[in-house]
Amino acid sequence: MVSIDLTGKLAVITGGSGELGRVMARTLAKAGANIAVHYFHGADRAEKLVEELKSIGVNAKAFTANVGDLDSVLAMKDAISASMGDPDIVVDAAVVQYQPWTSVLEQPITDYKSQFESCVLHNVNMAKAFIPAMKEKGWGRFIGINTECSIMCTPGQSAYAAAKRGMDGVLRVLAREVGQFGITVNQIAPGWMISDNWRREPGDDSAYASKVPLRHRGQDQDIANAVLFLASDLAAFITGAFLPVCGGNVMTSI
Repeated sequence: MVSIDLTGKLAVITGGSGELGRVMARTLAKAGANIAVHYFHGADRAEKLVEELKSIGVNAKAFTANVGDLDSVLAMKDAISASMGDPDIVVDAAVVQYQPWTSVLEQPITDYKSQFESCVLHNVNMAKAFIPAMKEKGWGRFIGINTECSIMCTPGQSAYAAAKRGMDGVLRVLAREVGQFGITVNQIAPGWMISDNWRREPGDDSAYASKVPLRHRGQDQDIANAVLFLASDLAAFITGAFLPVCGGNVMTSI
């Protein structure tokens, strides 16, 4: 039987107490990984998750940072290293939510700036903070959470899609730069996933689901499962990948 065992590994998950992040945290913890839960707002929610992860039997702590600011991320890195050690796995799941999504001509410039910080600089800052220790170990997993929107480029999505496409460029370059040190760099592109908020207040998603080849939306657990795979030795020879997890709603091409 093939199983995934991350015992002894430490994962830091940005946006770790968010809709997708907390399911990732639970899934990696169930595989044995210790978890550093990052949050920016919502300390109570992060601490509640930490207690849940500890009940699974792993070490877990919450840490705060503004992922768009390098000094803040470096301070978080120092706090994690001092209390838990140097992470082996980085999962960048945090993103700034903004409304409304509107046309390029109407979208405020501030939205483009916030998305650049939370998608592009977020990943740059996390790489600068955590990859040096991975290089010393000769092993590491760096996983960025992208989106199907970066391929779809639907009207109204310009700020989000532009930033996620910029993130894609950074991580593809990073994969080429750090592969020689035993570090893989990959991306997961979720579709419109069902998470706890939707389960509490479901709506009409038939228009979206009808266009998905599998004819239904995926679950938050589907994203967590992909993270677990890419974090494991089963994916040891996969790097630079962009993996849509969206039921085929977008497909990468050759």
